[in-house]
Amino acid sequence: MGAKESILRKIRILITNQFDSPEEAFHFFDSNDDGRLRKSEIKKLLRSAVVNGFIRGIVADELLKGYDKDSDDTISWEEFKVAITELERDL
Repeated sequence: MGAKESILRKIRILITNQFDSPEEAFHFFDSNDDGRLRKSEIKKLLRSAVVNGFIRGIVADELLKGYDKDSDDTISWEEFKVAITELERDL
């Protein structure tokens, strides 16, 4: 299993084991309730998913690059749903 697959697996485990739904996880990590995950909030999600601190910032940047379709440096609920759908499909 490669690094990407390992990280995605950890995120999936976090969401399925600690939350009733992906939406609940999104709202939990959206600490300022603005309906968007900023890089710091994504890093908090990754920390909770036990992603190594050394690569957490890099992974957060890659997630933003891959899923922030409106280029506002955040991930909206709609963008998060796309990520979760791909996560479920790929694993």
